[in-house]
Amino acid sequence: MPYLFFFLFGLAAGSFFNVCIHRLPGGKSIVFPPSHCPQCGKRLAARDLVPLFSYLLLRGRCRYCGGGISLRYPVVELITGLVYVSLYSFFGWHLLLLKYLFLASVLIIVTFIDLEHYIIPNKVVLAAFAGGVLINLLARDLTPVSAGLGIVAAAGFLFLPAVISRGGMGGGDIKLAAVIGLFLGWPLGLVAVFLGCCAAGLVGVALLMAKKKGRKDPIPFGPFLALGAFVTVLWGQAVIQWYMSFFRL
Repeated sequence: MPYLFFFLFGLAAGSFFNVCIHRLPGGKSIVFPPSHCPQCGKRLAARDLVPLFSYLLLRGRCRYCGGGISLRYPVVELITGLVYVSLYSFFGWHLLLLKYLFLASVLIIVTFIDLEHYIIPNKVVLAAFAGGVLINLLARDLTPVSAGLGIVAAAGFLFLPAVISRGGMGGGDIKLAAVIGLFLGWPLGLVAVFLGCCAAGLVGVALLMAKKKGRKDPIPFGPFLALGAFVTVLWGQAVIQWYMSFFRL
């Protein structure tokens, strides 16, 4: 039963995240106006807003004008549901569950905004940072020193490439890395950013080889940082132990 609860809770949260993803890049309110079709402007009824299931029942089209509904909507909802279930499965009923549900929510919003607009809004990052400070005080799983080192290490790891690339690495990526470092502390914050860089490198090479991207074409880095952070939250200690095993005699 708890798994079903967190899945349904994740679907509902994902529906709200879709509003954030759609409106925040344009500086619009996430509260007003109420949900409406972006094509015909018709206000959506409750039956049109059931996460995931409304999209399936409507076959991906607006009930009123027949316009196509972006596949992003059910994808965000489904991913959020699965991520919430995964975090509950790992942490159970613990304050750390709240901490990482919050982080995962921020990362999901950032991922899809970055994929669509190639930006990471300051509003999201600042809200995440403020939330991280408060949650760290409540959870007490990190010392202030660990959190501070996490911020410096994670953000610093991206600062030099940003300087070298002269804009190839955005300031939003560095700020997001700082948020990840705040939540994960030292050394897990650094591990998360490193894993994100590895994933971005592999995907970048694959896209170049497939001729889907050129050497100067931008690739959103936020999703890779989010992936690195999620993997680290669940298996970061195992990654460190595996790495350190190479140095044991």
